[in-house]
Amino acid sequence: MAEKKQVPLRLSAKLYDAIAAWAEDDFRSVNGQIEYLLTECVKQRKKDGKYVSETLDEAPEFDIK
Repeated sequence: MAEKKQVPLRLSAKLYDAIAAWAEDDFRSVNGQIEYLLTECVKQRKKDGKYVSETLDEAPEFDIK
């Protein structure tokens, strides 16, 4: 099995709470949910052959209540 890298990650409280709720719905840990979402994004990018947005460095706006 390949070694996994540890990456420090800072998330807003709102985003963390949204991911935590989603992870609970999917019966995953928060870490597992983030890894799953990143994996799916990379697969989609490879499939589409498209690159990430030019505004990657800008803070995203979330419509989370």
